Amino acid sequence: MKVLLTLTDVEPAVRLNKMLEAADVETEVVSPLDDVRAVLARQKPDLIVFTGELRDPSNVALVREQLWAGRAVVGLADTDDPEALERLRGEGYTEVYGKPANLDEVFDGVRRALERQRLQRTTGLLGESEAIREVLVKVEQMAPVTSTVLIEGESGTGKELVARAIHATSPRAQRPFVAVDCGAIAEGVLESELFGHARGAFTGAQTARRGLFEEASGGTIFLDEIGDVGPNLQARLLRVLQEGTVRPVGTNEARPVDARVVAATNKDLEREVRAGKFREDLFYRLAVVTIRIPPLRERREDIALLAEHFAAKHGSGSGSISPAARDLLVAYPWPGNVRELENVIARALALNDGGAILPQDLPEKLRTMGAPGPVGVNLAQGE
Repeated sequence: MKVLLTLTDVEPAVRLNKMLEAADVETEVVSPLDDVRAVLARQKPDLIVFTGELRDPSNVALVREQLWAGRAVVGLADTDDPEALERLRGEGYTEVYGKPANLDEVFDGVRRALERQRLQRTTGLLGESEAIREVLVKVEQMAPVTSTVLIEGESGTGKELVARAIHATSPRAQRPFVAVDCGAIAEGVLESELFGHARGAFTGAQTARRGLFEEASGGTIFLDEIGDVGPNLQARLLRVLQEGTVRPVGTNEARPVDARVVAATNKDLEREVRAGKFREDLFYRLAVVTIRIPPLRERREDIALLAEHFAAKHGSGSGSISPAARDLLVAYPWPGNVRELENVIARALALNDGGAILPQDLPEKLRTMGAPGPVGVNLAQGE
């Protein structure tokens, strides 16, 4: 991974550059006389370290552009005023360090940011909000263990993406990842899908079949919308978690399985337990670790970054978003969350002439919500 450093404040930048090089991090140093944008376009670093006058409007604009492009930006400020440093964080800097900078602390911060960038690329979990950082930390924590995980979040927030990230960063990454939408399959069919069945177990079962738990052996099985599973199947799932075996439909044969279980729900399972709709013992088996993915409206600082990502994805790398359209995107509450945002961007690119997405390319419901406030006033608070 590569770090770009500006030399506005020479002494700490040079020292930090030496520390990064000693840690085998590729670096590029840019002087104040260089065209920073041209260097960024040419070098495409993973992280940028700005030094000097971070509050300069041109620097703030550049930082925001990099945030939307998915790059982390660390600032070495020329002030130690806590309020000024906090305002800078609100402008989009990943982290800001006051003067005089403790370079050991800055170095550790840069390494953490680079690791987060690497993990985001591996998993597709994009964002600079504190909420997404917490999700990424939990994904890292879950990588080396086999504990069951319960992922909570509204529809469209990316629960399956988190499940795939847990699998992709685990020792099971080379084994199967099997996703099951429990809410989309009738319970009788789902039982056979999960556990398999013997020949003649029911009408139409002309051959025996392995279930998805066995198909996921050595890997991960993702049980999406686990809250929609009925009481009989809940009891069978509890037995699998307790005993590590499955019994195919139509047989008493217990077969050992080694599939890590990651479940997800858009329901409040604790409330379902209190209402008698979900087994308490199964809930506690599933929720060894719980990861909550917040709705997009609670992490507005990630909206522009995600929108630019989807514009590049659906525009064959040429998509872009005008500032006015970006303001509308950030102001909208996104009831359909990330899935809805991607759909809106893909639709806008399909309708326009291949240029930047403009307000008129967006659905009417986004355009008629009223003029949003300035996007960059305080991204951390969504203002």
